[in-house]
Amino acid sequence: MDMSFSPEDLAFRDEVRSFIADNYPKDLKSRRTRGEMTKEDILRWHRILYKKGWVVPHWPVQYGGTGWTITQRYIWNEENARAETQPLLPFGLSMVGPVIFSYGNEEQKKRFLPGILSGDDWWCQGYSEPGAGSDLASLKTRAVREGDHYIVNGHKIWTTLAQYADWMFCLVRTDPAAKAQEGISFLLIDMKTPGITVRPIITMDGAHEVNEVFLEDVKVPVENRIGEENKGWTYAKFLLGNERSGIAGVSRSKKAIERLKTIATAELLDGSPLIKTDEFSRKIAEVEIDLTALEVTELRTLAAESRGKGPGPEASILKIKGTEIQQRITELTVEAVGNYGMVQVPTGEMAGNDFVPGPEYGQGAAQNYFNMRKTSIYGGSNEIQHNIIAKMVLGL
Repeated sequence: MDMSFSPEDLAFRDEVRSFIADNYPKDLKSRRTRGEMTKEDILRWHRILYKKGWVVPHWPVQYGGTGWTITQRYIWNEENARAETQPLLPFGLSMVGPVIFSYGNEEQKKRFLPGILSGDDWWCQGYSEPGAGSDLASLKTRAVREGDHYIVNGHKIWTTLAQYADWMFCLVRTDPAAKAQEGISFLLIDMKTPGITVRPIITMDGAHEVNEVFLEDVKVPVENRIGEENKGWTYAKFLLGNERSGIAGVSRSKKAIERLKTIATAELLDGSPLIKTDEFSRKIAEVEIDLTALEVTELRTLAAESRGKGPGPEASILKIKGTEIQQRITELTVEAVGNYGMVQVPTGEMAGNDFVPGPEYGQGAAQNYFNMRKTSIYGGSNEIQHNIIAKMVLGL
């Protein structure tokens, strides 16, 4: 594999680097957790990129994509990680958007894609339920057709940022007599519809990021169904393939290791930099080796994508190793910072009001550690991903 950049790619990298330096909001750089950000904070970088025409490099040009090569998209991700920009929310841009332009009808594309691109429509994901998380096909939320509407009743959980959402893409059971995967439909639900209740779930990092959503006799127009009735599992799997590929987060993990090394150089153990101790330097080396191997795997996947192959079971490999590496880096960061690594940075109304003890690089380490426990669960738990690999790759 040729890992070198062409002169054109290097010029593109310089353009991207300059644009980020000149346009990324400076005040966002100090906010390391989503709990420190308002809805408008989360959307600011999105809207800047939309105005530039760079918000969806991975979309086809006819729907608003940039037309960049796979290499340019790789450079784009690298430069955003290097500058530590806030990642854009994936629910519209990387999840439901591709489903709509791949499986939706023309009216649905015209209606929903512009709001996803501009950020005017905030989307959330209605997949998991209290009894259907990793075993998603066992979901119980029911949609009964009455004329030109479905009446939806059910309970969704772990719905990220639903407190801000305008729309939900939702899996519902439309044929309870069919086999689990064959009786599911994919609906787009306006969150302002009567009968929807959103209740917060406070996670162990102290943040209000996820919610449970109750749907009671919610009327959803049939025209808001993507594709065929009872074929929603097909669209759901397509969406999850895109989600799992993005979860790997290789570029962000490379930056996180760089930051970890800086911390381990500043922190002392018995008067010597922590990074020079045999045990801690070995721990860093191990995770860095794993990340290098994952990066090569990701590049092979991108090369296949450039030849027209969509995300396959290799997305499960990226998801498993990517999330394991993310969790390991946050563990090592807390370990390196020591006692100050457990300091909680005030969020919400208290953000910015309290003095936070310890070095600045330790702030947010505890929240990141606790928050990243979720990565091996969402997008399909890593146990489920092992089963997919066993079946689809190893033929077991």
